[in-house]
Amino acid sequence: MTGLRTCLLSLVLLPLYGVAAETLRLVADPWPPFNDQALLNNGVASDLVSTALSRAGYSSTYAQVPWERAVRGLQQDIYDVLINAWYTDERATFGHYSQPYLVNRIRFLQRKGSQISFKQLPDLYPYSIAVVRGYAYSSEFDQDTRLTKVGVVGFAMGARMLHARRVQLTLEDELVARFHLSRELASIRDQLEFLPQPLSENGLHILVSRNHPQHQQIADAFNKAIEAMRADGSYAQIFQRHGL
Repeated sequence: MTGLRTCLLSLVLLPLYGVAAETLRLVADPWPPFNDQALLNNGVASDLVSTALSRAGYSSTYAQVPWERAVRGLQQDIYDVLINAWYTDERATFGHYSQPYLVNRIRFLQRKGSQISFKQLPDLYPYSIAVVRGYAYSSEFDQDTRLTKVGVVGFAMGARMLHARRVQLTLEDELVARFHLSRELASIRDQLEFLPQPLSENGLHILVSRNHPQHQQIADAFNKAIEAMRADGSYAQIFQRHGL
């Protein structure tokens, strides 16, 4: 009888700790050093997320597609969890956000010596800015129709357009920009520079499809696992093994 009671109690407790019967389908766009199949454990953000979900009791798979396909795939129930989402009200209609598990510092880049001064957004009205299609940088920036935004598929393309004088500015998370500038953009690195003032600091979340019946449970279990990882040092260890 005791064995039966223990078994029944275990079955009742499983959902509380986020143990899922199915494997969660994770998705992200290529965004090194945070997400990239060519990097250790698919990048530092992917490593943090998959580790936290595993500690919460979930197994997972990882898919990498362009950003707009990743978002559309979450909406169409192709994927369960978008790994690397900044908050927008529009995304919150089809996905449930976790608490932020790291912070992205968004900075503008110009051609060296361009002497563009940025204190507030109207300072940028005279300039064209390369932005990644579908990205949300900050609500104020995204909604300002007086800014001249040129859509690109990724930061590397925007940086090359900046170097070629096809735009006057581009922007990206500082770690992401430095990663690209030290690798495939090394030949133009010395011709580009950051503006001193960042546009914003954005929390990075996982976004769980609201089509998943346990979307809130998944996010809550993830939040608890990240808190535990910060407390026991494993969060910092993941950054260290990625060289960050």
